[in-house]
Amino acid sequence: MMVIGIDAHKRTHTAVAADQAGRQLSTKTIGTTSKDHLTLLQWATGQGNDRLWAIEDCRHLSRRLERDLLAAGERVVRVPPKLMANARDAARTYGKSDPIDALAVARAALREPDLPIARLDGADREIRLLVDHREDLVAERTRIISRLRWHLHELYPAWRPPTKLDRTSAFDKIGVHVATFSGLVADLTVRLVDHLRRLTTRDR
Repeated sequence: MMVIGIDAHKRTHTAVAADQAGRQLSTKTIGTTSKDHLTLLQWATGQGNDRLWAIEDCRHLSRRLERDLLAAGERVVRVPPKLMANARDAARTYGKSDPIDALAVARAALREPDLPIARLDGADREIRLLVDHREDLVAERTRIISRLRWHLHELYPAWRPPTKLDRTSAFDKIGVHVATFSGLVADLTVRLVDHLRRLTTRDR
Protein backbone atom coordinates (compact mmCIF):
# COMPACT_ATOMS: atom_id res chain seq x y z
CA MET A 1 0.00 0.00 0.00
CA MET A 2 1.11 3.54 -0.76
CA VAL A 3 0.39 6.46 1.57
CA ILE A 4 0.07 9.96 0.13
CA GLY A 5 0.76 12.65 2.70
CA ILE A 6 -0.60 16.15 2.12
CA ASP A 7 0.88 19.43 3.34
CA ALA A 8 -2.08 21.81 2.91
CA HIS A 9 -1.82 25.57 2.53
CA LYS A 10 -4.19 28.34 1.53
CA ARG A 11 -2.92 28.58 -2.06
CA THR A 12 -1.20 25.22 -2.66
CA HIS A 13 -1.23 21.60 -1.55
CA THR A 14 1.91 19.47 -1.71
CA ALA A 15 1.57 15.67 -1.88
CA VAL A 16 4.26 13.09 -1.25
CA ALA A 17 3.76 9.41 -2.04
CA ALA A 18 5.54 7.07 0.37
CA ASP A 19 5.87 3.30 0.48
CA GLN A 20 5.08 1.22 3.56
CA ALA A 21 8.60 1.75 4.87
CA GLY A 22 8.09 5.53 4.77
CA ARG A 23 10.42 6.07 1.82
CA GLN A 24 9.53 8.96 -0.49
CA LEU A 25 8.51 7.81 -3.96
CA SER A 26 7.42 11.03 -5.67
CA THR A 27 5.99 14.46 -4.99
CA LYS A 28 3.43 16.79 -6.55
CA THR A 29 2.36 20.37 -5.80
CA ILE A 30 -0.96 21.71 -7.06
CA GLY A 31 -3.39 24.57 -6.47
CA THR A 32 -6.48 24.36 -4.28
CA THR A 33 -9.38 24.28 -6.77
CA SER A 34 -11.42 21.20 -7.64
CA LYS A 35 -9.75 21.20 -11.06
CA ASP A 36 -6.36 21.10 -9.35
CA HIS A 37 -7.55 18.24 -7.17
CA LEU A 38 -8.50 16.26 -10.28
CA THR A 39 -4.95 16.75 -11.54
CA LEU A 40 -3.66 15.47 -8.19
CA LEU A 41 -5.93 12.43 -8.36
CA GLN A 42 -4.70 11.62 -11.87
CA TRP A 43 -1.12 11.86 -10.63
CA ALA A 44 -1.92 9.56 -7.69
CA THR A 45 -3.58 7.02 -9.98
CA GLY A 46 -0.36 6.82 -11.93
CA GLN A 47 1.54 5.97 -8.75
CA GLY A 48 -0.50 2.87 -7.96
CA ASN A 49 -4.00 1.62 -7.21
CA ASP A 50 -3.66 0.66 -3.54
CA ARG A 51 -3.35 4.02 -1.81
CA LEU A 52 -4.38 5.89 1.32
CA TRP A 53 -4.49 9.66 1.61
CA ALA A 54 -3.25 11.21 4.87
CA ILE A 55 -4.12 14.84 5.51
CA GLU A 56 -3.20 16.84 8.60
CA ASP A 57 -6.46 17.74 10.34
CA CYS A 58 -6.66 21.44 9.48
CA ARG A 59 -10.01 21.48 7.72
CA HIS A 60 -10.10 25.25 7.21
CA LEU A 61 -7.35 24.57 4.63
CA SER A 62 -8.13 21.06 3.44
CA ARG A 63 -11.93 20.74 3.51
CA ARG A 64 -12.39 21.09 -0.26
CA LEU A 65 -9.58 18.63 -0.98
CA GLU A 66 -11.09 16.09 1.43
CA ARG A 67 -14.52 16.53 -0.14
CA ASP A 68 -13.22 16.06 -3.69
CA LEU A 69 -11.18 12.99 -2.78
CA LEU A 70 -14.07 11.36 -0.90
CA ALA A 71 -16.47 12.12 -3.74
CA ALA A 72 -14.05 10.28 -6.04
CA GLY A 73 -14.16 7.22 -3.78
CA GLU A 74 -10.71 7.68 -2.24
CA ARG A 75 -9.74 6.59 1.28
CA VAL A 76 -8.71 9.52 3.48
CA VAL A 77 -7.53 9.67 7.09
CA ARG A 78 -6.98 12.75 9.23
CA VAL A 79 -3.69 13.14 11.08
CA PRO A 80 -4.09 15.14 14.33
CA PRO A 81 -1.67 18.11 14.48
CA LYS A 82 -0.27 16.92 17.83
CA LEU A 83 1.22 13.89 16.06
CA MET A 84 3.11 16.05 13.62
CA ALA A 85 5.72 17.71 15.83
CA ASN A 86 7.88 14.61 16.34
CA ALA A 87 7.25 13.38 12.81
CA ARG A 88 8.44 16.69 11.34
CA ASP A 89 11.56 16.66 13.50
CA ALA A 90 12.37 13.15 12.36
CA ALA A 91 11.76 13.96 8.71
CA ARG A 92 13.52 17.34 8.65
CA THR A 93 16.38 17.57 6.19
CA TYR A 94 17.81 20.33 4.06
CA GLY A 95 15.46 21.45 1.31
CA LYS A 96 12.01 22.83 0.62
CA SER A 97 9.74 22.43 3.66
CA ASP A 98 6.43 21.52 1.95
CA PRO A 99 7.53 18.08 0.63
CA ILE A 100 9.30 17.42 3.92
CA ASP A 101 6.13 18.18 5.87
CA ALA A 102 3.98 16.13 3.49
CA LEU A 103 6.32 13.17 3.96
CA ALA A 104 6.06 13.65 7.73
CA VAL A 105 2.26 13.43 7.44
CA ALA A 106 2.54 10.20 5.45
CA ARG A 107 4.94 8.69 7.98
CA ALA A 108 2.67 9.65 10.86
CA ALA A 109 -0.18 7.83 9.12
CA LEU A 110 2.02 4.75 8.71
CA ARG A 111 2.86 4.78 12.43
CA GLU A 112 -0.71 5.27 13.65
CA PRO A 113 -3.15 2.58 12.44
CA ASP A 114 -6.30 4.00 14.09
CA LEU A 115 -6.47 7.53 12.71
CA PRO A 116 -9.89 9.17 12.22
CA ILE A 117 -11.41 8.39 8.84
CA ALA A 118 -12.54 11.44 6.87
CA ARG A 119 -16.19 11.55 5.86
CA LEU A 120 -18.27 13.93 3.80
CA ASP A 121 -19.70 16.82 5.85
CA GLY A 122 -23.36 16.54 6.75
CA ALA A 123 -25.84 17.70 9.36
CA ASP A 124 -23.28 17.64 12.18
CA ARG A 125 -21.15 20.31 10.52
CA GLU A 126 -24.21 22.45 9.74
CA ILE A 127 -25.26 22.35 13.39
CA ARG A 128 -21.73 23.25 14.50
CA LEU A 129 -21.63 26.18 12.09
CA LEU A 130 -24.97 27.48 13.39
CA VAL A 131 -23.83 27.17 17.01
CA ASP A 132 -20.54 28.97 16.26
CA HIS A 133 -22.41 31.71 14.42
CA ARG A 134 -24.81 32.25 17.30
CA GLU A 135 -21.93 32.38 19.80
CA ASP A 136 -20.22 35.01 17.64
CA LEU A 137 -23.39 37.12 17.62
CA VAL A 138 -23.76 36.82 21.40
CA ALA A 139 -20.13 37.83 21.95
CA GLU A 140 -20.47 40.80 19.59
CA ARG A 141 -23.66 41.90 21.31
CA THR A 142 -21.96 41.72 24.73
CA ARG A 143 -19.16 44.00 23.52
CA ILE A 144 -21.62 46.50 22.05
CA ILE A 145 -23.75 46.59 25.23
CA SER A 146 -20.63 47.43 27.26
CA ARG A 147 -19.74 50.26 24.89
CA LEU A 148 -23.34 51.48 24.86
CA ARG A 149 -23.46 51.75 28.65
CA TRP A 150 -20.32 53.90 28.66
CA HIS A 151 -21.81 56.23 26.04
CA LEU A 152 -25.04 56.54 28.02
CA HIS A 153 -23.07 57.31 31.17
CA GLU A 154 -21.12 60.01 29.33
CA LEU A 155 -24.30 61.61 28.00
CA TYR A 156 -26.01 61.79 31.39
CA PRO A 157 -24.46 59.93 34.38
CA ALA A 158 -27.59 60.18 36.54
CA TRP A 159 -29.83 58.40 34.00
CA ARG A 160 -30.40 54.71 34.66
CA PRO A 161 -30.64 52.62 31.49
CA PRO A 162 -32.74 49.42 31.45
CA THR A 163 -31.08 46.51 33.23
CA LYS A 164 -31.50 44.14 30.28
CA LEU A 165 -30.51 45.53 26.90
CA ASP A 166 -31.81 42.65 24.82
CA ARG A 167 -35.41 43.62 24.08
CA THR A 168 -37.32 46.10 21.95
CA SER A 169 -38.78 47.97 24.93
CA ALA A 170 -35.26 48.72 26.22
CA PHE A 171 -34.10 49.96 22.82
CA ASP A 172 -37.16 52.19 22.51
CA LYS A 173 -36.57 53.68 25.97
CA ILE A 174 -32.94 54.44 25.17
CA GLY A 175 -33.94 55.95 21.83
CA VAL A 176 -36.33 58.39 23.49
CA HIS A 177 -33.68 59.36 26.04
CA VAL A 178 -30.86 59.86 23.52
CA ALA A 179 -33.10 61.94 21.25
CA THR A 180 -32.77 64.79 23.76
CA PHE A 181 -29.03 65.05 23.11
CA SER A 182 -26.92 66.09 20.14
CA GLY A 183 -23.30 65.57 19.15
CA LEU A 184 -21.06 62.68 18.19
CA VAL A 185 -21.57 60.58 21.34
CA ALA A 186 -25.35 60.73 20.91
CA ASP A 187 -25.00 59.78 17.24
CA LEU A 188 -22.76 56.82 18.06
CA THR A 189 -25.20 55.72 20.76
CA VAL A 190 -28.06 55.66 18.26
CA ARG A 191 -25.94 53.58 15.87
CA LEU A 192 -25.10 51.09 18.62
CA VAL A 193 -28.77 50.73 19.56
CA ASP A 194 -29.71 50.10 15.93
CA HIS A 195 -26.95 47.51 15.64
CA LEU A 196 -28.12 45.81 18.84
CA ARG A 197 -31.64 45.56 17.43
CA ARG A 198 -30.32 43.73 14.37
CA LEU A 199 -28.09 41.39 16.37
CA THR A 200 -30.89 40.57 18.82
CA THR A 201 -33.22 39.72 15.94
CA ARG A 202 -30.63 37.45 14.28
CA ASP A 203 -29.73 35.77 17.57
CA ARG A 204 -33.27 34.49 18.08
